[in-house]
Amino acid sequence: MKLSPQDLEKISKLTLQHYNQRCGDFWEGTRHHDVSQNIAALLQYLEGEPPYTLLDFGCGPGRDLKVFAELGHRAVGLDGAAQFAEMARAHSGCEIWLQDFLKLDLPHHHFDGVFANAVLFHVPSQELPSVLLQLHATLKPRGVLFSSNPRGNNTEGWNGGRYGAYYDLQTWQRYMSDAGFIELTHYYRPSGLPQAEQPWLASVWRKP
Repeated sequence: MKLSPQDLEKISKLTLQHYNQRCGDFWEGTRHHDVSQNIAALLQYLEGEPPYTLLDFGCGPGRDLKVFAELGHRAVGLDGAAQFAEMARAHSGCEIWLQDFLKLDLPHHHFDGVFANAVLFHVPSQELPSVLLQLHATLKPRGVLFSSNPRGNNTEGWNGGRYGAYYDLQTWQRYMSDAGFIELTHYYRPSGLPQAEQPWLASVWRKP
């Protein structure tokens, strides 16, 4: 069923409201999560000499943004939740762009890498192709995009006050390929567990 502009507005508003109202709890619940595997997965495929210009897409309170900055990279954060943007600015000291994912305004050919950790699943499937094309356009040639999403059976809808879309590997690969990306690798997280106990699908993609 096609979502109307009013539906999309509601999805953005309520999902962002969910995070704005729970920003403190979210920070306490995620600040110590170890995503070093994901950060390394992005950085290892970047070409040229560092420091790199990176976009932390859906940066939340700035946990990973601070890591990128401490590694010496030029990191910019983007989030749609005003409370997260404020927290990320204070925590990381980086430039933060407050933008709704469905109303992006990104510079062309600007970033060496995009880090989209636990965020793109919030984009309704009918809008995902447009968002991916915009992320493709904001990357420099040969730029790299990292994505991690909770995997599923290609269903979407409301889950605890947040909207989410949950894809299997084949469907995610199709979305990314259609947007012009070439797959570099994918893996499931947390590492070291049977796949049935790995709810996260991580993947790395290059812009030709």
